[in-house]
Amino acid sequence: MGSSILDSIGISDPGVPILVMFVLVIILLVLLIFLLIRYNQLNVSYQMFMKGRKAESLEEEIGALFDDISQLKASTEKNRKDIRKMIENLRECYQRVGIVKYDAFKEMGGKLSFSVALLNDNETGFIINSIHSSEGCYVYTKEIVNGECAISLGDEEKKALTLALSAEPYVYDLT
Repeated sequence: MGSSILDSIGISDPGVPILVMFVLVIILLVLLIFLLIRYNQLNVSYQMFMKGRKAESLEEEIGALFDDISQLKASTEKNRKDIRKMIENLRECYQRVGIVKYDAFKEMGGKLSFSVALLNDNETGFIINSIHSSEGCYVYTKEIVNGECAISLGDEEKKALTLALSAEPYVYDLT
């Protein structure tokens, strides 16, 4: 019982095409199951993403997020400029300090006299010298420019200035 179509393509047994089609159907069923599983996973993700939203509202939300990001970038840049300005201002503030306490007169005890040197980042500032005696307290100030004083300094004032000059100024890192 031969078929003229099968004989024309060179197949004498009619079971071979049936077997090939059966294998193809099995392969297609496995592929279909895999695609259905993947579709369900994507559908669950999509449903969570779109929970309670329509496409138009989602588009508006994405646009609003882009606007927020732009505002954050502008705010960040403004903050950076403000911080740089504050750092420039801080360089002029007195941040190096040297203090020396001493007895100005041997009959006085308790080291009530002192010298304080206050310098900014440019090593400019002043020295305050307070001398305490039994008759009263006398306060003197001397200007410091670039780490030097035009007026001669006493030993305690020199020590206070040396302490202030050796103090490390604060290092500002903007990275």
